[in-house]
Amino acid sequence: MMNNQIRIAVLDMYNGEPNQGMRCIIDIINRFNQIVTFQIFDIRGKSEFPNIEKFDIFISTGGPGNPIKGDGIWDLKWYDFIDQLWNWNKEQKVKKHVLFICHSFQMACHHFGLAQITKRKSTSFGVMTVHKTEAGMNDPILEGLGNPFYAIDSRDYQVVQPKLSIFTKKGAMIISLEKIRNHREYERAIMGVRFSDEFVGLQFHPEADALSFIANLKNKEKRERIIDMKGKQKFRDMLEDLLDEDKIYKTNETIIPNFLRIAINDLIKHKKALSN
Repeated sequence: MMNNQIRIAVLDMYNGEPNQGMRCIIDIINRFNQIVTFQIFDIRGKSEFPNIEKFDIFISTGGPGNPIKGDGIWDLKWYDFIDQLWNWNKEQKVKKHVLFICHSFQMACHHFGLAQITKRKSTSFGVMTVHKTEAGMNDPILEGLGNPFYAIDSRDYQVVQPKLSIFTKKGAMIISLEKIRNHREYERAIMGVRFSDEFVGLQFHPEADALSFIANLKNKEKRERIIDMKGKQKFRDMLEDLLDEDKIYKTNETIIPNFLRIAINDLIKHKKALSN
């Protein structure tokens, strides 16, 4: 490994399940392979955690199951690890950058006490619109996307009922929301939070591409469940959305690359300043 390379730790939260999400994340990281190297850590399967000092950027993935119920071992270690990263950034000039995806995002919101995590009435799975908030309009991770933009959603749980006083106290901001719900009793879920300049999380799957989604549709049960939820016409419309370069493709090409560019530029700037 070259000394000037930036090191990324991918925190695998998939619990050993075969998945397309990890393939997509690695595909995006490899677009930056001239300047970064990466290593995957099996958080839920083997309780593997990186040495904080040896890595610069951390991506904590999506995964299955209840985000507020672990086995009392890996989950407590994960929360402690996130606290270590947070404290590092409070004390050190060269910051650690963290991206939380879906399951990890839910866990982070729970850990920081920002909102409630509840089970949805039904699974949300498919292509959906995500709406930027006022803060999200100016957030660099969403730069280049329209409002609304399109994303792949796959979740049984949701982040709702934000505790705005805690958001204010921590300096966190909601950067995106789910579409306006037709039923008044269903409040809009939080789809993105800027926890700090270096910590950001998203409820949806910014790494997803058309190939990964279509691979999911090979599962007959999932395919039939989507058709039952949406109807055949909306299911066909969703397949068309997958092929539209301004929708899922654009999100895949924009969000995680934005996160990595922001982090890499910040790290290079501060490392250079310290070396002078």
